[in-house]
Amino acid sequence: MNATTSLSDIKFTLVLGGGGLKGLAHVGALTVLEELNAHPLEVVGSSIGSLVGACWCAGNDAADLRQLALQLTKRDLFRVAHRDMALRRMLSPALYRQEPLMRLITGLFGDMTFDDLERPLIVNTVDLNTGQQVFWGSNGLTHVRVADAVYASCALPGYLPPIEIEGRYYVDGAAVQNLPVGFARLHRRDLVLAIDVGASTVLRSEVHRQGFAAVYARSIEIAIDTMRSHTLSTWTTPPLVLLRPTVEHIGLFSFRHNKELIEEGYRCAQEGLQDASQLPPPGASGVYPRRRVRVRVDRDRCIGCGACIVHAPPGTLALDAQGKAQVLQEEQIWSPVDGMYVHQCPTAAIIARS
Repeated sequence: MNATTSLSDIKFTLVLGGGGLKGLAHVGALTVLEELNAHPLEVVGSSIGSLVGACWCAGNDAADLRQLALQLTKRDLFRVAHRDMALRRMLSPALYRQEPLMRLITGLFGDMTFDDLERPLIVNTVDLNTGQQVFWGSNGLTHVRVADAVYASCALPGYLPPIEIEGRYYVDGAAVQNLPVGFARLHRRDLVLAIDVGASTVLRSEVHRQGFAAVYARSIEIAIDTMRSHTLSTWTTPPLVLLRPTVEHIGLFSFRHNKELIEEGYRCAQEGLQDASQLPPPGASGVYPRRRVRVRVDRDRCIGCGACIVHAPPGTLALDAQGKAQVLQEEQIWSPVDGMYVHQCPTAAIIARS
């Protein structure tokens, strides 16, 4: 890679993360890839990322996906499992029934297997009983129905029932890794391009009053974000370009923002990929894009609880003689996964400016 190399010239893996309906932003990102004539050598998807990725890999273009996404309604995916909950109570497998989502997915893919797809696809799932992460579409795992694997990847525990595939029961791969970038290391590509729609740092209000489903969904968002940050904080090679559409303010299962989500995915991908000079330089490692940031602490707000230091990289912050947080290095270079410690301050005393 060099400063004039375009994405269309690069061997890369595309990773589409999960995030409920926020994953419709992937449709906008795929539109930009088509405009740039950039073709990933494989697509790795988790949850709704696997559904969008599978549709694209089956031969649908981004315009087809946009039309499908704009028509999507809650009734197409979620219907409360009243009978199960009434008869089985605590033994009910999930809040919603399996049939609506499976009907939608089967209508898209029929009995197609991974070998029938036009583009290589990897679907991230988890074996519920063993905890093993299983990548359908990888070597030796291409013979099953795409529909079954995609449903499994979308089966968020508690919300949708697990699905049986060859005698084992599978759920959403987010239980282990919502943004499955680890698989992308296998084939030694020049670059990994990951679209992350699972971030959760935006403040929510009154979640505790919105019932079990809302509390559980919010807890999942926080866990997913924490796991992703941990995975990417130690990322080295191949260089990873991480795009994060601004969709944090939208709920996991909100169907009122489909058009906004698609457009935000397009805006984010166009901003991050249109200028080839923003791609990682030769010999690069780690997560990109990067920016210079100045960090300071508002001492009047700081209460010295130490939460920022717990979450910051070593050598970034310390407590001074008065027990207040002190920035050890004011000018820092941040990737999209850096600076999460700023959000851990309960009094918003840490301020970062580009």
